Amino acid sequence: MIKKFSLLPDVVITVSIIFIICLSILVLYSSDPELALQQAVFASFGLIIYLFLTMINFEYLGRFFYPSYLIIIGLLVLTYLIGLETRGSLRWIPLGVFQFQPSELAKPMIALVLAYFWQTRLTSWRNLFLSLLIILPSLFLIFQQPDLGTSLTILALWFFGLIGANLSNFKLVSLIGLGVVMVPILNLFLHDYQKTRLLNFLSPTQDPLGAGYNVIQSTIAVGSGGILGRGLGHGTQSRLRFLPEFRTDFMFASVAEEFGLLGGALILVLYGLIIYRSLLVLCKIKSRFYQVLVFSSVGLIFFQVTVNIGMNIGIMPVTGITLPLLSYGGSSLISTLILLSFISSAAKNS
Repeated sequence: MIKKFSLLPDVVITVSIIFIICLSILVLYSSDPELALQQAVFASFGLIIYLFLTMINFEYLGRFFYPSYLIIIGLLVLTYLIGLETRGSLRWIPLGVFQFQPSELAKPMIALVLAYFWQTRLTSWRNLFLSLLIILPSLFLIFQQPDLGTSLTILALWFFGLIGANLSNFKLVSLIGLGVVMVPILNLFLHDYQKTRLLNFLSPTQDPLGAGYNVIQSTIAVGSGGILGRGLGHGTQSRLRFLPEFRTDFMFASVAEEFGLLGGALILVLYGLIIYRSLLVLCKIKSRFYQVLVFSSVGLIFFQVTVNIGMNIGIMPVTGITLPLLSYGGSSLISTLILLSFISSAAKNS
């Protein structure tokens, strides 16, 4: 099961992970020590999982992926039966003190299933359709929660997996063109508030107290931080609650307000190190399984970072996609650490 044993994961990725998590806990502690403690518990548990999974060669565990994926689908169905409704969405299963979000665990599981699927298959149109069918049940269940942000991440995971499986340029351009054509059709299935979010990011000032409020307050927070920031715990936008969801969706704006341009740049550098190191690992991989797994994992992290920071500075619509490792949330944090463990595992085992 383990090709070569080592207790040490990839140093660059691991150090960057720890720095981002520590910054997250520090900012959370300045606003709510209890939430910071919870996040520290999630982080400790997640890092243990990360260290363990980096020692495993997942290429030899393919027969377990499909049954495990069916369990995830079962949990997504269970969410509709016993899930906790928050702001009109059914996304979390209550587990006593904590809440569990099955859609987050679906991300690394889908990455493994797609890597196993493409391990021995060419990217023909038939196989493209079959791979889409694999993610369709979870995609549908997550979209109906409703959770547009996570639905988009699942689609991104599928798309980056295709590129990792050596999708031809013609098929790549064709899929992008098909996606553009499908946008008006998909718009018919969106909820009214989702449509409003997507439209108002182009001109948030048209509804400054409604749909445009989040983006306006976020850009104010980022801009008011200046070069050095207002100081830890002194961000007026976040601490006075003008900035909504300042611990989750708009965590980057909260950090930029309190630590300024330097703090925001530090976050970008740390994510850049993770992505750069992942691409170096990818260049050395000979295993097709790990090529797909690593490309989909790093592609998803890049997608989430780009979309989240983009919506924090007002150049992308608000979709509810959190910032990996930095935003508050145990399920999201553990899911991201599992994805990153795939990359460290590839560095050792491929």
